[in-house]
Amino acid sequence: MDLSIIIPFLNEEESLPELIEWIERVVQKNGYQYEVILIDDGSTDDSWKKVCEARQKNPHIKGIKLQRNYGKSAALNEGFKAEQGDYVMTMDADLQDSPEEIPELMQMIQDGQYDIVSGWKKKRYDNALTKNLPSKLYNYVTGRMSGVKLHDMNCGLKIYRKKVIKSIEVYSEMHRYIPVLAKWAGFKKITEKPVAHQARKYGVSKFGWERFVNGFLDLGSILFVGKYGKKPMHIFGLWGTIVFLIGAGIWIYLAIMKFAFMQYKMTERPLFFLGIISLVIGTQLFLAGFLGELIVRNANDRNNYLIDEKLGME
Repeated sequence: MDLSIIIPFLNEEESLPELIEWIERVVQKNGYQYEVILIDDGSTDDSWKKVCEARQKNPHIKGIKLQRNYGKSAALNEGFKAEQGDYVMTMDADLQDSPEEIPELMQMIQDGQYDIVSGWKKKRYDNALTKNLPSKLYNYVTGRMSGVKLHDMNCGLKIYRKKVIKSIEVYSEMHRYIPVLAKWAGFKKITEKPVAHQARKYGVSKFGWERFVNGFLDLGSILFVGKYGKKPMHIFGLWGTIVFLIGAGIWIYLAIMKFAFMQYKMTERPLFFLGIISLVIGTQLFLAGFLGELIVRNANDRNNYLIDEKLGME
């Protein structure tokens, strides 16, 4: 199979039939062997019914229905586990991503120069105040902190080599940072391509301002886990040792001042309490690193999502 197209969605009953037909026209015109995996992230409308109807007409359409709303990352992760194509494309279900971009994205990834090609919505039709400006700030900060400099990190339209998505784990709200996760996994050939952005035709956006706050928190988690996730002792043990030695140095100093220079009432000095706090915190950090090492070595897969129903995934 050439291509797997993974589309997570939530309450998109109006846009799904149109999107599916549009994708079918493009992939059949280009002669791809393909599958479209639609992941229902706990929709409360008739979205799943539309998927079932599309499946009856076209066996290339497949579906996964999550038991409740877990979030986009969980939906993508289930799609990544189920896909069978050599190349994997992700796309939003709201018709703002154009399937007409599929051939050019496929050509770029098939040429073998890149592991990931990310879409860049150069001209956007979103609200400038609530989405465009925060998005620019978010992309700038993310690029500076992660070293992955993309103009539109969170663009839903991306294409990957199969090996990339099989080498990473998407959880929490980490879908925003898949290129960063891929970089930490060793895939550094990442580029972007300007893509068409459509104005939303049906429904309303499912994301608000909170996604930017959560996004920066997730970025901190990714950078920390990417560097120290498999070696927590390197960070906790290091700082624990430094803080402990500071506390020990303070106590040695106070002991010398008391016994060599006969200065009493050392326990009434603020430095005495700073020394105690440093010893305690240093010990706790070191133990945190030790426990982290034990957890890392015995950790099981954290992605255990309840799936209510599967369609065409046998």
